[in-house]
Amino acid sequence: MAFEIFHKEEAAIEEAKSVLGSGEITDPKAAKHYGTLLKAYEKLFKSTKRLVRLSDRNEAELNKVAHSLDEKNHLLEGLSTKLSKYLSPQIYASIFSGEREVALETKRKKLTIFFSDIKNFTATTDDLEPEDITFLINDYLTEMSAIALKHGATIDKFIGDAVVIFFGDPETKGVQEDALACVGMAIEMQRHMMDLRAKWTEMGYSRPFQMRVGINTGYCNVGNFGSEERMDYTIIGGEVNLAARLEGVADPDGITMSYETYALVKDYVDAEKGEPITVKGIHRKINPYKLIGIFKNVDEKSRYFRSENDGMKLFLDFGKLDEDTRPNAIDQMEAAIERLRGEETK
Repeated sequence: MAFEIFHKEEAAIEEAKSVLGSGEITDPKAAKHYGTLLKAYEKLFKSTKRLVRLSDRNEAELNKVAHSLDEKNHLLEGLSTKLSKYLSPQIYASIFSGEREVALETKRKKLTIFFSDIKNFTATTDDLEPEDITFLINDYLTEMSAIALKHGATIDKFIGDAVVIFFGDPETKGVQEDALACVGMAIEMQRHMMDLRAKWTEMGYSRPFQMRVGINTGYCNVGNFGSEERMDYTIIGGEVNLAARLEGVADPDGITMSYETYALVKDYVDAEKGEPITVKGIHRKINPYKLIGIFKNVDEKSRYFRSENDGMKLFLDFGKLDEDTRPNAIDQMEAAIERLRGEETK
């Protein structure tokens, strides 16, 4: 468009010069005024032309910069997505939204702390290949993390097969609601471990994992610990150690709570009091409460069904049986039942 304007204006100037040179303007005074106006117009035109060309160059540069910024923004988005995998979603969101400063700051808050690990992890995995161990631990941590995030937990860290989670920071629904959410999460995790063990056994792993859980509610220091160059958002304090100790006295597939947690959730769950224990760094006697009825009615909701004895091996994955494949599965099982009944009459 700019070149078309230049072409028209140049033609107009040439035509004006031709008129002025042809003598068509006979009045000398008028011819002089006409020439003065023509020179002024030419000067203005040249300035305009330079400005348009400068604008075109600036536009090209701006487009180039914008393209570069788009590429850098895309790169930063990719990097931020990757970095988010190393942070709990709540912490990541608060940092990138500007709500939280990345500084060595801590505060004291009442939290509910969850600590879990796998019973006899070393012995359980002793005869497994590294690739099998990697698969099992990643599958286990992936499933447990999904449940934790579903319940609004802040995932603190993974320590080998151990998982540290807390409720009450950076978001809280109140001390009791946080405790209830933590206990509800732990129950769902233990129930889901039944499904995972069924899947792992079907895949050929003869000694699938059994998880133990400890839960405690108390005041902790929470925030950024470390140095200006490398920091970690985590929790410290005796109450954290107590959660770990409660996990140590929990039964396999069990959940053990401190009295402080039990007092907050006792109207919603069943638990029995255990023998008092002592914990280093905590002067009071600790009364553990073991959750009971964790697996009540769980078979009705389980995704997997597995039963095995001499002469029979049955495994069902209800998650993969849809309206198209379910009738065929029923037909096959009914055929097997009919044959079993026929064998009985022989």
